[in-house]
Amino acid sequence: MEVQIGAAKVSKYATAESGDTIEMIERPHGGISAVLVDGQRSGRSAKIISNIVARKAISLLGEGVRDGAVARATHDYLRTHRRGQVTAELQIVSVDLVTRSLVISRNTHCPAYLATPEECRALDQSSEPIGIHTSTKPVIVEVPLVPFTYVVLITDGMLLAAQRDHGGFDLATIACQRVGEGIDAQSLADRLLEAALRAESGRPRDDLSVMTLAVLPTDEPHRVRRLWARFPI
Repeated sequence: MEVQIGAAKVSKYATAESGDTIEMIERPHGGISAVLVDGQRSGRSAKIISNIVARKAISLLGEGVRDGAVARATHDYLRTHRRGQVTAELQIVSVDLVTRSLVISRNTHCPAYLATPEECRALDQSSEPIGIHTSTKPVIVEVPLVPFTYVVLITDGMLLAAQRDHGGFDLATIACQRVGEGIDAQSLADRLLEAALRAESGRPRDDLSVMTLAVLPTDEPHRVRRLWARFPI
């Protein structure tokens, strides 16, 4: 099997910097984790918050801390660092090779989408953003690691675009429709972002970010690992 992670993001219209942050790290006992953070508000101030949260989460994941504990510790860190005055929405998706499982951890009001060979469903159980309340916990879903499994994570700008009265789109349909074709993770992320940009007529009202993970069969004989990014400046 091969794990792919794709991401696509644009900032709010007429805003130079996105308040969303995406980071990725290898797990010390095998596997990989990716983090998607949406900082409160937008622009530079949101970016500062999302960077703080993403760096803390990635640091803990790199030390081998379990995902649920990472989310709680990152919440405590942000709440202490900013005295409970700002929030962030934190999502973590991990491929854990010790347990041979896929773990999705959510502190966000945005749904995630999970597609397996048996079903495609929205993970929309209510969860709170981090940074404010003392008892904030993540909502965690864990499934076995099998081929043709996909995860889609989004920030609230994507949700806003999908819910437009005129020109909106069905996130679940796009997230689930193509997985039977064995689409790669980056292509799926690109298609979702393109749909959101069309719905917003090219002028998004909030930062748009989507992160996808795909577990696909592979015949790669040398187990080569690759990392690829495009970053316009």
